[in-house]
Amino acid sequence: MELLIAFGTDDRKNLNDDHVGMAKYFYVYKFSNNKQGLAERRKNVKLKGDESMKHGDPEKAKATSSVLEGVDAIVGRKFGPNLPRISKKFVCVVARMEGVNQAVTAVRDNIDLVIEQKKRGEDRRHIVLKL
Repeated sequence: MELLIAFGTDDRKNLNDDHVGMAKYFYVYKFSNNKQGLAERRKNVKLKGDESMKHGDPEKAKATSSVLEGVDAIVGRKFGPNLPRISKKFVCVVARMEGVNQAVTAVRDNIDLVIEQKKRGEDRRHIVLKL
C-alpha cells in the first residue's frame, strides 16, 4: 500500500512546536514497499481572514485539510481541539520527538498502525509514537 504522509515543520528540520495545523510547511513523504522518500514540500497557506480565530475553529480545520489534499496521514508534535474533525479525513500521528527525520523513521517502523487506522475510515483514532 502506498501512503502520503505529511510532517508539519517551521524550520524544515524539526517538527513544529505549535499545533500541527500552524506549521509553516508540510513535508509530504511517500511510503511504499518498506521505503520512504520526500515527495514534495507544501507551504501552509494559512486561513486567509481573521487571524484572531481561536484554536478549534472549524474554518481552521478546513484550511489545513485543503493544504493537505491527497495526504493520508498528518504527523506533528501537537494537535489542537480540531483533532476530531481532522481525524475524519486523515490518520493523525502524534510524534513525541523533535526531528523530522526521527519522525519519518518512527512512522516507517510503525507503518502497520497507520495502515490499520486508515482502514477504519472516519472511526479512526490518533496514534502516539515515541522514540
